[in-house]
Parts: sequence; structure tokens; C-alpha cells
Amino acid sequence: MFVNRILLLELMIKALRCYVFSTLFSWSESWILKVDNIKKFESFEMWCYRRILKTLWTQRVTNAEVLRRLQNNYEVIKHINTRKMEYLGYITRGAKYGILRLIMQTKIQGKRSIGRRRISWLRNLIEWYRCCSVDLFRAAANKVRIAVMIANLR
Repeated sequence: MFVNRILLLELMIKALRCYVFSTLFSWSESWILKVDNIKKFESFEMWCYRRILKTLWTQRVTNAEVLRRLQNNYEVIKHINTRKMEYLGYITRGAKYGILRLIMQTKIQGKRSIGRRRISWLRNLIEWYRCCSVDLFRAAANKVRIAVMIANLR
């Protein structure tokens, strides 16, 4: 049906982004990503790319080679990061999200539970953007600054 293999690859990648990744990204802005979850997402992405290229495990093709053949980079984690940052801006600028904003800024009083603290939703953004939470909330209040931060992440 298709004569050109490059055209076929481009169509398959677009279909992958349209049908598989769009389903994967539903409600991804509310996830708390840990290191093992990030590795699982990257391995799933590579599995999808290998299925498109029809490479077998016996061929011993590296992940870098698969990405080079597709002329692509890892994009799932970057996309989740941008969605989380856009969601932070949406919450920060929205007037009806006052309680959620207070919870995210940890201004709710109360006793902390016993044990090690869990990784918070905001902690992911602090690690990815390498800044403190105050700077994140200031940037999220300004649409231009948040757009620049998202563009620098990509």
C-alpha cells in the first residue's frame, strides 16, 4: 500500500501520538512521578517505538539507535512535565481554586504524620525546573514566564 518506508514511519508515529499517547496523558497533570514510574514510562515509549520499527530483541539494537532511526527523542516525560506546569499556572491564576492553592502552598495548619515525607506533586516541579516553590508560584502567576519555562524544558 505505502511505497515509501519513511512516510509509513511518520504516519505510524503520528498514530501513536494520536491514539496511544493521548490516552496515556489523560489526567497526567495530577500524577506524582517517582523515579521508577519515570523509568516505566520511558520503557513503554521505547517499546512502542520498537514495535513501529519491528525490531526484535535478538537484534541487540540500543535505545539510542532506535531514537536515531526515528529521528526522535524521549517525549512522554517532557510532555507530562509541561502539562503539570501548565496546570500549576491554571490553578495559580484561577480565582475559584483558592483552597487547592492553599493546599499546594502547604499553608494548611495541622500535624504531620509520622515517618518519611512522601514525594509531593510540587516536589516534582521543583526538581525538574531547579527552583524553589516561591519562584514556581511567581512564574505560574505570569503567563509569559511560565511559557518561557516550558519552552526551556523542551
